[in-house]
Amino acid sequence: MRTHDPLTRRQYMIRFGGFCATAGGGAILAAPAAQAGGRRDRDHDRAREALERGEALPLAEVLARVRPELGGEVVGVDFERERGGRWVYEFKVIGPTGRLVEVYVDAATARVLSRRTE
Repeated sequence: MRTHDPLTRRQYMIRFGGFCATAGGGAILAAPAAQAGGRRDRDHDRAREALERGEALPLAEVLARVRPELGGEVVGVDFERERGGRWVYEFKVIGPTGRLVEVYVDAATARVLSRRTE
């Protein structure tokens, strides 16, 4: 497992919005990667590296841009790479009817790509 300079990790978490980012009237509370483990830890590392390489925008910035288009309260976020190499934020959103909707957003442009209702 790689170790990170605490200041670098702290700066990343502040910039990337890993501790808390508001969405609509609610808030997303995400555990620090060290506590979340498994896939979340890999998501954190991949997102940090993509951000450092300029391949992705910070989560807080993407949320600020797409919040009006999400249509509900964000309850989860994943960070994935598509087959073509594009990084995508997958927002899990509870809509006004209580249904879970997955909203896929291009991490580099903050453009909504698609939605899928669960």
